[in-house]
Amino acid sequence: MKTLRYLMLTAATCMTMMHAHALSQNTEDYPNHPITIVVPFTPGGVTDITTRLIGQKLGEKLNQTVIIENKPGAGGNIAAAFVARAPANGYTLFLATIGTHAINQNLYKSMPYDSEKDFAPLSRLAVFPNLLVVPANSPYTTVNDLIAYGKANPGKLTFGSPGNGTSSHLSGELFKLMTGVNMVHVPYKGSSPATADLISGQTSLMFDAIPSATPNIKANRLRALAITSKTRNSSAPDVPTLDEAGVKGYEVMAWVGLVAPAGTPQAIVDKLYKAIADILTSKEVQEKLLSLGADAAPQTPTEFATYMKDEVKRWQKVIMEAKISINN
Repeated sequence: MKTLRYLMLTAATCMTMMHAHALSQNTEDYPNHPITIVVPFTPGGVTDITTRLIGQKLGEKLNQTVIIENKPGAGGNIAAAFVARAPANGYTLFLATIGTHAINQNLYKSMPYDSEKDFAPLSRLAVFPNLLVVPANSPYTTVNDLIAYGKANPGKLTFGSPGNGTSSHLSGELFKLMTGVNMVHVPYKGSSPATADLISGQTSLMFDAIPSATPNIKANRLRALAITSKTRNSSAPDVPTLDEAGVKGYEVMAWVGLVAPAGTPQAIVDKLYKAIADILTSKEVQEKLLSLGADAAPQTPTEFATYMKDEVKRWQKVIMEAKISINN
């Protein structure tokens, strides 16, 4: 009996050592085949463009092909759930956003993934402010004009967004809570139709991403009243912050980062973080991000984990106070 027990323990020990050796080999030669980054939105948007920029540079750093795969749907939940179930080997990564990892779990009644437990944070990549824009022929030339009209005419102002739960939508909800202005949200299926209706005057205002708003501002189709960042942005230096415009303490920054499935070996997490941090300190990458209205914003895996937890709490408060939910 003792001999059998000894043999079983010896076999178990050997298997553990073999597994550890195999894992060590897997991490030492990582990556030895292409890496896929899953993006939860359609191609062409600012998040997709940012991911392709970082993906290209990551491939160069790691001497390996990086594939960008777009999986839109359900506010990013479909793509996030797909990656959460992927093997934790560093070959399938996810472009986490303010929606997938801060807003959605407070917005949807049921979720196909746990944004904290199912992922290993790698690094935040960039932060993006929104612009508060109105039609070029709008009677509102300042934020105070907008607030004064909204308070005198409850429910008359409408604000469009690319969809429920987007940073554009939540920017508007926070504006309502902080100013006491009663505005009606009009969700669209994407930024393009929302912008088109704003230009034509079907809606009153919108919190739009800088890259999509800027061409319409330059073409005199839209007018920017304020920016949602804490400080002015080099892409729109003459546009005041909402804090400067009188909405004290207002700040909304959409953000994106990279995460891997939970359980990804620490050696792989460390290797990916180092490569990402090197990429984001590059002057070339920083300038390209600035052209998209974004700022490079790397964080260590630990810092990024804490940041996402804080963002969940922040948007939970806004969503509860605004009484927003999505049935699913």
